[in-house]
Amino acid sequence: MKRLLSTSSKFILFFIGCFFLYSFLQEPGKQNQATNFRFPYKEAGLTERQAAAHMLSRFSFGATPGQVDEVVQMGLEKWFTQQLNGGIPDDSLQARLVDYDAINLTNTEINKIFPRPIQVLRMARDEGFLPKKDSFTDDERKAYKKQLADFVKDKKFRRQGVFVHQFINYKILRAAYSNNQLQEVLTDFWFNHFNVSFTKKDCIAFMPAYERDIIRPNVTGNFEDMLLATAKSPAMLLYLDNFNSSGSNDNGDDDERMLRRLQRMNASLDDSASKEMVQKLQKRKKNQGLNENYAREVMELHTMGVDGGYTQSDVTQAARILTGWTLYPVENSYGSGMKKILDKIGEDKLTEQGFVHDGDFLFAMNKHDKKEKIVLGKKFPERGGYQEGVDLLKMLAHHPSTASFICKKLAVHFVSDNPAKSLVDKMTKTFLEKDGNIKEVLITMACAPEFWNKSVIRDKTKSPFEFAISAIRALHTDIKQPYQVFTWLDKMGQKIYYYQAPTGFPDKAQYWINTGALLNRMNFGLSIASKQMRGVNTDLLSVNNNHEPESPSAALVTYGKLLMPERDLTETIKRLTPLLTQPALEKKLDDIAGKPSLKSEATTKGDEDMVEDAMKENEKPMNGNKKMDSDTDTMLAQVVGIIIGSPEFQRK
Repeated sequence: MKRLLSTSSKFILFFIGCFFLYSFLQEPGKQNQATNFRFPYKEAGLTERQAAAHMLSRFSFGATPGQVDEVVQMGLEKWFTQQLNGGIPDDSLQARLVDYDAINLTNTEINKIFPRPIQVLRMARDEGFLPKKDSFTDDERKAYKKQLADFVKDKKFRRQGVFVHQFINYKILRAAYSNNQLQEVLTDFWFNHFNVSFTKKDCIAFMPAYERDIIRPNVTGNFEDMLLATAKSPAMLLYLDNFNSSGSNDNGDDDERMLRRLQRMNASLDDSASKEMVQKLQKRKKNQGLNENYAREVMELHTMGVDGGYTQSDVTQAARILTGWTLYPVENSYGSGMKKILDKIGEDKLTEQGFVHDGDFLFAMNKHDKKEKIVLGKKFPERGGYQEGVDLLKMLAHHPSTASFICKKLAVHFVSDNPAKSLVDKMTKTFLEKDGNIKEVLITMACAPEFWNKSVIRDKTKSPFEFAISAIRALHTDIKQPYQVFTWLDKMGQKIYYYQAPTGFPDKAQYWINTGALLNRMNFGLSIASKQMRGVNTDLLSVNNNHEPESPSAALVTYGKLLMPERDLTETIKRLTPLLTQPALEKKLDDIAGKPSLKSEATTKGDEDMVEDAMKENEKPMNGNKKMDSDTDTMLAQVVGIIIGSPEFQRK
């Protein structure tokens, strides 16, 4: 069997990419399709099968072979209702996730088992395992490294990179194999809306629980509940810096009084514990102050939108209301000094003094601005405490600007980059009438004629994540090493969980599509079709019930229908047929698709690097799979790679 791709010119490959880009921009998605609850797809000129394919393209990460038949047999409305409700058994998925031991840990457990290197160093020094020195001879450094390794082994610490890999793998596997596809699509949407990022290292340990306990359970519930849950989550509190936002009060705060008291004690006592507390309080006092980051983003990005009608004064006043919203101290991570104070005071006394402890959230009354505030014309009386923050978020969640902003964002994601105003208005009306219930808003959207209009069929462009997962699902690909998919996502421009800005990844075509992006997508298609991706196995013949097409042209028709069901492929086949004989596609696959590698984030040089090394020596091996064979049928791999890389497959 000849090799999939022999030699050819990069220039020709570049030309193919330009050709795809031109085709993509010139051809906005033809074809009939529509739907209603009773879905009104027939009125839009769609057959039931076309309507089912459209639903699968928007409410899942892509159809699997034969799934259009399954949806038609079940009934479109019934399938949609089932997906909205979730809870469909996922036994085969759970079998794939059984070895992901870090995914279900609490925030406290993750911080205890997976501390950051700087935390390990601090603990080792505090517990006397390491000398408190800044410089070492070579011999001392070797001994130092051995002491670190012994300390890590004794404490059974593991590197954060292990659970980061597990978390990323977990998302890829759930998206690819879960039967509850709409739940996965919505989890991805809402996480992006309430974005937090691995790029802020303080957030890393709290992100798995953030997605699992805050986002996922609320994706079809009331918007108010999700907004409040995200506001109180450690990941968001750290990401947007509200955890250290504090107010100033005319009568002085508790930290100031405690600082003065301890300073007086130190004048007469040589008490090392008191001195340490003085230093901590002085540092806290230095860092105290109002932080408006979260208040601004909760209005601009999470609720009302940039044109929602609020002012800078509203942002400042809202930030004052949210002072004192912080994390409950977490072992090996945040607030060890505060934990000692809280333990000494006692939980019952905290409640009496206006403190609120709810899981990993703490409302610290001593850091709260107790004066009167006014936001959007609503007065919040002085000494409002925790409840005024809840009232503020509830007010924002139900504001008409929020209803319009959220509904348009949902319509952009599920319908079109430029959704009809009539559709957004219908969804907004439902949002306001149904207490912000997301499920009801989605039903209104799916039942609207605008959802099924021919102009929006395949009008959306897949993000790299959607593109990769849709290819995996369409080919029934077996993923043993999901992180290999992640390296490709990074190469295609979507490094999931690492988007730094609170906006989340953009949701419009122009962000994703250019010549380079299309080339990378074609390379991904060639790689996955030919088993060039380690630990990711695709059996192309089994996708077609082990029937081998007679020729490349026949294969193009057969696999075009499998990968893009219920579409008129006449123009697509005409466009792709000449590419089957392009010299560029005879180039060796390893040279074309490359072997993308993900550079790990840089760590602090010196001592922290040694902590990483020490942890590597004591961790369990990552989940993996033997490298797959690469003798897939040459012709089929070439054809399927071209189809996946084509502009038509990019649309949903």
